[in-house]
Amino acid sequence: MTMRFTHETLGQRVVFAPGDAPAAVAAEVEALHASRVMLIASEREAALADPIAAGLPVALRHDEVVMHVPVPVAERARAAAAAASVDAIVTVGGGSTTGLGKAVALTTGLPIVAVPTTYAGSEATDVWGLTEGETKTTGVDARVLPRSIVYDATLLTSLPAELAVASGLNALAHGVDAMWGPRADPIDRALAGEAIRGLAEGLPAVARDGSSVAGVEQTLYGAYLAAVAFASAGSGLHHKICHVLGGMFNLPHAQTHAVVLPHVLAVNAPNAPEAAARIAAAFGTASAVDGLAALRAAVDAPRALRDFGMPEDGIPRAVDPILAAAPANNPTPLTEDNVTALLRAAWEGDLG
Repeated sequence: MTMRFTHETLGQRVVFAPGDAPAAVAAEVEALHASRVMLIASEREAALADPIAAGLPVALRHDEVVMHVPVPVAERARAAAAAASVDAIVTVGGGSTTGLGKAVALTTGLPIVAVPTTYAGSEATDVWGLTEGETKTTGVDARVLPRSIVYDATLLTSLPAELAVASGLNALAHGVDAMWGPRADPIDRALAGEAIRGLAEGLPAVARDGSSVAGVEQTLYGAYLAAVAFASAGSGLHHKICHVLGGMFNLPHAQTHAVVLPHVLAVNAPNAPEAAARIAAAFGTASAVDGLAALRAAVDAPRALRDFGMPEDGIPRAVDPILAAAPANNPTPLTEDNVTALLRAAWEGDLG
């Protein structure tokens, strides 16, 4: 079969430095020739950020980190960065922290060094997201891609098991969505397949023993590859659904992804046989749906959107925005009926 596609690989340094984040981050900042760093970390992440901050020329520490990056929060961070005349950003935290750093970079062009403390994957993409009212808007811009990522597995060993599982399944959703995203190509699918395999190996180890550096490293490896594949393939149905729900109902990001993923896979797999076969092979099972189900059972995954605050009357309210946002080339044609059924199942936690 003739291959005809265009693939763009994003330029970024990735440093795996278990137990050595302070030195590794300092080296990345020095390589940027930065002398006035804005360090973004929530109060919850302060203890992890302190040793990193000690080795940096920090001009500003900013701790107002809010899920889904509300526009007013982003504007305050931008104003603080301008007032402090910073020349680089270091983020220490999960997806919300990275997202705030991206919001500042979007309007300033400042370089980011990202230090993830979850498996969110935002650090490896050029995708930004901002929420205003009930609407979450996302976009793609080269300015928000972190120049460097420092992965230190020891920073994730204290992550609560429930959050680690949800965050890891969020990472898995990047890999699954990359199989049929609007720009998906053979390179994306190869990366996504290896990402799913890595996550399927690492997540159960993390769920059993969150202090396992080896398990965390394997999960970070899969999460990074999944995010790279997703950044290239573009946002597929799963992410469009989760962005709509997160913006409308202020649902927790990782848990929403963890709940919605099996329902999107069940809808799309029958009409994407090649992608489904790759996903199944990555799980080491005969069926993509069964492979995901087995992994979810092994890690005690979140099940229902109603458990995280989505109201039942939100189901019909979300249908039209999802239909409007969904990619035109989604493997399964979308209708009001099948989107409603998907949301109903995800809200109830009905996996068939």
